Amino acid sequence: MITLQRPGALQALPPLSLYVHLPWCLKKCPYCDFNSHQVGARTGGSQLAPHIEHQYIDALMADLESALPQIWGRRVLTIFIGGGTPSLFSPESIDRLLADIRARLPLEPQCEITLEANPGTFEKDRFKAFRQAGVNRLSIGVQSFDDAKLKALGRVHDRTQAIAAIEEAQQHFDTFNLDLMYALPGQSTADLDADVQQALAFEPPHLSLYHLTMEPNTVFANQPPKDLPDEDTAFDMLDRLIEQADAAGLQRYEVSAYARPGHQCQHNLNYWQFGDYLGIGAGAHSKISFPDRIVRQVRWREPASYMDKARQGQACSNDTPVDLSSRAFEFMMNALRLKDGFELLRFSERTGLTLASIQQPLAQAEAQGLLQRDLARAWPTARGFDFLSDLQALFLKD
Repeated sequence: MITLQRPGALQALPPLSLYVHLPWCLKKCPYCDFNSHQVGARTGGSQLAPHIEHQYIDALMADLESALPQIWGRRVLTIFIGGGTPSLFSPESIDRLLADIRARLPLEPQCEITLEANPGTFEKDRFKAFRQAGVNRLSIGVQSFDDAKLKALGRVHDRTQAIAAIEEAQQHFDTFNLDLMYALPGQSTADLDADVQQALAFEPPHLSLYHLTMEPNTVFANQPPKDLPDEDTAFDMLDRLIEQADAAGLQRYEVSAYARPGHQCQHNLNYWQFGDYLGIGAGAHSKISFPDRIVRQVRWREPASYMDKARQGQACSNDTPVDLSSRAFEFMMNALRLKDGFELLRFSERTGLTLASIQQPLAQAEAQGLLQRDLARAWPTARGFDFLSDLQALFLKD
């Protein structure tokens, strides 16, 4: 009981999600800063060899088993299989992966299980086989329906493949997500409208809309594409996207996420509500809470090194405590991305900090018109959404 009375102690542990990273892609996109590795660089071909899939899943299970003592007895709310391009893995491998996870972890009865899919890996009945393996939500990386824009983005699929993949997803999944990007090289308002109208024609349950940004350590950061829309044009594009999504019944519930009622991404909601997540796989990140501390972990990044270390029970490359001084900012980095903001009591439950510790930045944000609050909740205003980084920065300790 003494431990629970210490500053920063948690009275209850938050919900737990599982993230599984499958790091290979057919081709590395020039804008991508995720931990992804081109298939040919490892296997010498355009597909993953079955023995590589088998060895990698062996490593994932060794990683998971080593991590079990940290999460023992906790049920898993959601599973997200990300990448890379997870749909490169065969349905048989995904079936084995999920069966192996179920043998080691208790899942919530309605556990959301998402698989990221690239239309460039699509073939007839592949998505159906993923559904039969236990995946119940797809996230399809379309990005654009314009072949010229897809080529500029370095995507391996074309418009025809994107449409075929979505049509297949519609047949086999009750819920799925489409990723679209805007502010693309040479993109006009008419181009944008064509993209979003084509996406909305499929009546997707969930839509993610991302501004193309030049992330550090990417090809585009070193060699930016020409004819990028300026910042004002990009803001206007976002306004048009929000308006069209809303008219189609997709409600914006997070900075980049739009959903029909009942189709919000539960996995991402757990991130944004400062829940816990165990990340396994090359380069995966974790946030794990204990009654007396919160820790962040990172796995070894390079696939071969990760597999070797995981087999030795040493999958983590580093393990860092989240100190008290940074918890408020970390919480706000996530929670303020949500249109509905956060429950004030949840802040204390998830961080172990008192509400008094954030009264000053809350008042400052309110005075600047970035945030509103009542006795139960605090949430970003429309202005706060537009200047989210400024709002979040108010909670950063000097």
